Amino acid sequence: MKLRCYLNIKESYERLSVSEKRIAKYIIDNPSEVVKMPIGDLADKCQTSKPTVVRLCKSLGYSGYKELCMYLNADIMLSENGEMTYKDINPNDESPEIVAKVAENNIKAIKNTMEIMDYAELNRAVDLLMNARRIDFYGVGNSGFVAMDAQNKFLRINKLATAQTDPHLQILTASNLSENDVAVFISYTGETRDLLETMEIVKSTGAATISITKLGKNSLSLASDVNLFMVSDESFIRSGAMSSRIGQLCIVDILFSIVTSRMYSDIKPYLDRSMAASKKKKTLKV
Repeated sequence: MKLRCYLNIKESYERLSVSEKRIAKYIIDNPSEVVKMPIGDLADKCQTSKPTVVRLCKSLGYSGYKELCMYLNADIMLSENGEMTYKDINPNDESPEIVAKVAENNIKAIKNTMEIMDYAELNRAVDLLMNARRIDFYGVGNSGFVAMDAQNKFLRINKLATAQTDPHLQILTASNLSENDVAVFISYTGETRDLLETMEIVKSTGAATISITKLGKNSLSLASDVNLFMVSDESFIRSGAMSSRIGQLCIVDILFSIVTSRMYSDIKPYLDRSMAASKKKKTLKV
């Protein structure tokens, strides 16, 4: 399935050349105007050339300007009230408005992530996790909390799983992986220096690697054996990794659910035991 054109342009923005960024920015700011605009007019508006516009289109995965406009127009037609992007939270917004914006942005993060899901890559990731002797989840900052959630889930089905959020511990654990193990790297940008250093060590051990990052080429996705992408938009107040975290958690839930479904007869006893053990930790009502 083609990624929604508008999101494709936004998510690919950082990897574009300077001249391509100028065109992309104009399209992002004026989508309804661009779909009615001849390629020459767009080139003039952005002070560039027709070949540069075509190069941008092909870089985004379209055959040319005509196809880009076709998909962009479909986005406009399908969007509700012309809203194709995430809603930012502004100072002094009333509580009901903030509640609505946060909820809508989280829903969009999940829907957009599902829209770009590459099922071949997803199945490759599932196969690796099913056959792994050990699974290491790596993340820092907010992505570290997602790594910890992943560890908790896979421990429930008797998978040897660890989550490392400290860069020094990441290096220590990574150095002891083997070709029978899997390392999962979680990072919104895919450019976190600590994770890239850990990736180098993991690659030297022969362990398989899976990345969960935002859509597009980034250092982690280029280094990983399997890439799972999510779509989000973090800006201003929402820069606290809100909707991106939701997208990451959604992918972790999907991986866990598919692995559990495929291995259910083997892992059911462990699920039952972990559930029973968890119940014992709860306070009894009197």
